[in-house]
Amino acid sequence: MSQELKGICAAACTPMSDDGSSVDYDRLKTHLDTLIEAGVHIIAVCGGTGEFPFLSTEEKRRIAEVAARHIDGRTKLIVQSSAIRTEDAIEASRHAADLGADALLVLPPYFEGPTPDGVYSHYERIAQAVKTPIMAYNIPVHSGFDITPDFFKRLQQIDNVKYIKDTSGNFVRLQELIAAGLPVFNGADPFAFHALVAGAQGCFWGAVNAMPRQAVELYNLVQAGQATKAAELWKRMLPANLFFWNHPYNPAVKAATNLLVNKVGACRQPVQPLSDADLRELDVALQPLR
Repeated sequence: MSQELKGICAAACTPMSDDGSSVDYDRLKTHLDTLIEAGVHIIAVCGGTGEFPFLSTEEKRRIAEVAARHIDGRTKLIVQSSAIRTEDAIEASRHAADLGADALLVLPPYFEGPTPDGVYSHYERIAQAVKTPIMAYNIPVHSGFDITPDFFKRLQQIDNVKYIKDTSGNFVRLQELIAAGLPVFNGADPFAFHALVAGAQGCFWGAVNAMPRQAVELYNLVQAGQATKAAELWKRMLPANLFFWNHPYNPAVKAATNLLVNKVGACRQPVQPLSDADLRELDVALQPLR
């Protein structure tokens, strides 16, 4: 049985060549090492920040394989294994489970998706196919389905649906999940600090790529009861987190990571890089972290 997941989860970028045309696996290994050395508790690959909609099935499989082999137990690993077709999600989940992933991140079927009963069936069938813990991924602005606290309670009737990543961006919702005693990871950048203080099990967010040491320090300070010091650190982290949330997310996170941490390249087309004006604004937001 896997240990309970908690702490800072880095939703890892997928490093690309400078033009974004191909996955750069050497850059991936370097970036994974940086995240691990910073002390992150969990690394997630092939998620939204990992640009999964723009990766081929073969690329997603290889990224998971390279990550599992390279991490080699140095931190926990989550693999995003979502798909619209349940059969495809099962196949991806089995592949990740075979690699030893500590959890699977699974969206409801998106676009013109099913009713709540159909969503429940989707998770149930995946859970029947693998024993790996499942983290339900709630990001209704993109999936079109809202995993409410009541619906997540229903999902927990399925043995290995263990966690929820809530990226609704609604702090009231997050507190409702916490108040109900549900194992929630916050996925909304602008209130990561507040989520930890409120009692979230952890934070699962893309900004960690650009500020891994600060994210881990923030978690450690909150856990140590040093909220004042944590708040001071958060003031330095907040401008960048607000920038990411209010601009095209993946290009913003990659630009910041390229500037502050590692070269992770551009996003894959048709996702466009930030404009020159946005880059200037980002540079100002990053100043407190330099």
